[in-house]
Amino acid sequence: MNKFVSTILSTLICLLLAAAGVFGQSGHNNRTTDSDGTILSITAWRTDKKSDPIKLDDLDLYENGVEQKIKGFSYDPSPSRIVLLVDNSQTLGADVEKLKKAAMEFAYEIFDGDQIFVIAYDEKAEIIQEWTDDAKKIEASLATFRKKGNPYLFDALSSTVNEILVPLMPGTRKTAVVVIGDGLDRGSSKPFDKVLAELQNLNVTVYALQLPDRTRGAYRRDGPKADAALKGLTEGTGGAIYPLDDARTAAKSICDELRRNRYLLSYFPLNTSSYDARRVFVVAEEGIAVRTKKAQPPNIK
Repeated sequence: MNKFVSTILSTLICLLLAAAGVFGQSGHNNRTTDSDGTILSITAWRTDKKSDPIKLDDLDLYENGVEQKIKGFSYDPSPSRIVLLVDNSQTLGADVEKLKKAAMEFAYEIFDGDQIFVIAYDEKAEIIQEWTDDAKKIEASLATFRKKGNPYLFDALSSTVNEILVPLMPGTRKTAVVVIGDGLDRGSSKPFDKVLAELQNLNVTVYALQLPDRTRGAYRRDGPKADAALKGLTEGTGGAIYPLDDARTAAKSICDELRRNRYLLSYFPLNTSSYDARRVFVVAEEGIAVRTKKAQPPNIK
């Protein structure tokens, strides 16, 4: 009898330890998963000139080709937090005045409640202006722009996410980074794939005001070419690319999109793995265009 009891107790202890391991791992779930399920930031707008609101029934969601049941879909009226990440490096194909002008266009286009944070980067990311909606403060701060060193874009993006955007969360969902540059990275310690996963993990949307690639498409041994980097960052997070030469139109389009066309979609993933990245695909009814990030990073790290 004693041997039987001992066996039962050993089994119970093993089960408890296994359960503890599972709950311990759950603490690493990404920030886009909460009591409402997995949350996606969606950009959606009508292309058919109708005035009907976009509804849950207008969309279909797939993860790795498996259709998912959408639990909720609602317009997000909250203010935006926009980080302008400006390439300050020596060989960038634009002068300081052009970079200042592009950054200032956002100060003129943001809506009430929106705020801007300005960072310039070369081999280090430097805070130019902390969160503000004051155009005069932004204009004064841009006097510190310069051109120096090499562009560590991926390191600057990672620092932006972890030091500037993470402290806003989970209370602030509508966050965006606008890269003003050509997308070249020359020396970052953070690899492209990990930076993209960080952005996707927190539903941060990346936009870009793009300059021509200063390397003219030269092969990059340690990462994607400049054009490919901007394309991967923007498409991977549900953003878009605009030419720097039309910064005014770009700033207006981005600010309008964040205020008027952003939605929150929630669902509980079915038949998907928590250990692998999951490809996300959203399909809309005819007459509706939609963008979101391309993948959910693993929930368990």
